[in-house]
Amino acid sequence: MPSKQEIVDQLKEVSYPGFTRDIVSFGVVSDVVIDGNNIAVIINLKSQDPKIAEQVKKDVEAHLKDKNNDMTIEAKVSLQQAAPAAGGVQQMSLLKDVKYKVAVASGKGGVGKSTVAVNLAVAMAKQGLKVGLLDADIYGPSIPLMLGVTEQPKFDGEKLIPIEKFGVKLMSLGFLVDSNDPVIWRGALVTRALQQLMTDVKWGDLDVMLFDMPPGTGDAQLTLSQSVALDGAIIVSTPQDVALADAVKGVQMFRKVNVPILGVIENMSYFVCAHCGGRHEIFDHGGVERECKRIGADLLGEIPLDAEIRIGGDKGIPVVSDSENKPQAIAFQEVAKKVSEKLNNN
Repeated sequence: MPSKQEIVDQLKEVSYPGFTRDIVSFGVVSDVVIDGNNIAVIINLKSQDPKIAEQVKKDVEAHLKDKNNDMTIEAKVSLQQAAPAAGGVQQMSLLKDVKYKVAVASGKGGVGKSTVAVNLAVAMAKQGLKVGLLDADIYGPSIPLMLGVTEQPKFDGEKLIPIEKFGVKLMSLGFLVDSNDPVIWRGALVTRALQQLMTDVKWGDLDVMLFDMPPGTGDAQLTLSQSVALDGAIIVSTPQDVALADAVKGVQMFRKVNVPILGVIENMSYFVCAHCGGRHEIFDHGGVERECKRIGADLLGEIPLDAEIRIGGDKGIPVVSDSENKPQAIAFQEVAKKVSEKLNNN
């Protein structure tokens, strides 16, 4: 007869639907009860999607039966809201003074997600909103460079004071570690760092907070969806198929944890030649729009591939703050308006 710990170890081989992380580290396994030849696994999901519950029940029972074919297996799965996140933090207790909380994410790296997040934050601040930008990309924080911040945040004796630039309150692990030092952390440390950037910072009252997420569907995404009641997610992609395939995975990931998809942004959508004025669609064009129609998501806008956007990011002066009447800045402003409207209408 297997021990309780042996069953728990076996459950570590069962992934949460849509993720690579297992259900034990995800924190949804409440108990394992062994009574004679019967094994009962008690699972509390932080989801309201019955399809997720059905899939978890099926996967757990099949996996344990394969490992313990002489035992009777039952997975008892319940759905709940605002369950305790990792470390015992209640989902609704974080950032309670922030009206709207939005993740800016991508399925893969190299699509300009951080550039979009920065310009979107500055554009929303220029609309008159009180905006925060949290750099949740623990392994590759780029917000300090893109917003030209070199100083460290101050401490008021209780909490860190976010740095303010271009009307946006900022916090990033990049403010607190040497820019040349790599961050080599495992999941538990990533979880703790993200929670501290939310709880140990004096954010104050904000209309909206944007989270610049790392690419992919890993620990940071899980931590955020467990710890914070997100009001929506924005997915950034480029037009080519390889980026779109991963963008769709990002959309489905957030949907599985009941985070509304505000829409998808097609970045590096096209290039306008400064000499001839011709429009060149270097990475193809229209792929994001087609995919949005297929998966039932809105296309929020098309951002051009433009040298001024890149230069602004390298210099720490976002193009939307410095060239607000130019087409590339107007593109970000229009996306910001759409996002604001969607949040206000939800």
